Amino acid sequence: MSSQETSSNQNQPVVKCESVYKIFGENAEKMLQSSNGKVDAQEFQDAGCVVGVNNASFEVYHGEMLVIMGLSGSGKSTLLRCISRLTDTTAGQIFIEGEDLLALSGKELIELRRNKMGMVFQSFALLPHKTVLENIAFPLQVKGNSTKDSMIRAMEMVELVGLDGRENYFPRELSGGQQQRVGIARSLAVEPDIWFLDEPFSALDPLIRKEMQDEFLRLQGVLNKTILFVTHDFDEALRLADRIAIMKDGIIEQLDTPANIVLNPATEYVRKFTEEVPREKVLKIEAVMDPLDSSDELGDLRVSKDAIIETVAEAVLNEQKPI
Repeated sequence: MSSQETSSNQNQPVVKCESVYKIFGENAEKMLQSSNGKVDAQEFQDAGCVVGVNNASFEVYHGEMLVIMGLSGSGKSTLLRCISRLTDTTAGQIFIEGEDLLALSGKELIELRRNKMGMVFQSFALLPHKTVLENIAFPLQVKGNSTKDSMIRAMEMVELVGLDGRENYFPRELSGGQQQRVGIARSLAVEPDIWFLDEPFSALDPLIRKEMQDEFLRLQGVLNKTILFVTHDFDEALRLADRIAIMKDGIIEQLDTPANIVLNPATEYVRKFTEEVPREKVLKIEAVMDPLDSSDELGDLRVSKDAIIETVAEAVLNEQKPI
């Protein structure tokens, strides 16, 4: 493939959703058709239906981490399951690398999941009778890889997630954070292009959760996966995301960069999410920069535009000249 073709492919969305709806209930499709796509959650509820996803349209690009967040019942996990087709949509289109996900046969869908998708959920779902190494090797063996090749690859994943020396432990012998590392390693063993994570750290205590977030960012720096990550924790979303989609009652209220969501909330609901967030902890210097006046004399201090304000605030305030 030429470099021009490679560049063109990377400019195409890896995941594309167009007017995706997921409504639960016997009359869901009929009611959606009669509503002409204008869904009122209360009206549908009165008719015995539950609106999970309401007209979601967005794109995710190569190497991007999109965090989908909202409170319980907002539709965030339902949307993720629609994109991975663990749940069938009621209406709309979903494309994975240009391929119509909803048009795939059962066999084609299995192949797509085996070769392009990795999934991690809040429940680690480790097999209790298998060791760490055997758990990680399991999806490779399901794919048809030899036991020898599966174990070699599994050991590489053990080292990647920092579990060296524990490869022969059973899940019951591991801490919660270590078990989640096994789940992450298992999902990465098949070398997925797209990584789906549904509240993977929410069952962990705060200290371990912070450690796992650090580990997750390290892995993403190494692997550069396309990631859809679900959480209800806004601090976690701000820390991890390239962009954030905030959902309420199945609707994406705002999809934007962390800085824009904090500085320019699109709705009252989003504003309430962000009002307690210390701006200096999440915003980059770039977000508060002003154009340089031609008469200004620059100081000696140099600061990256990507630096978080909190980390450089003292040095900047002590500098008498523009930076």
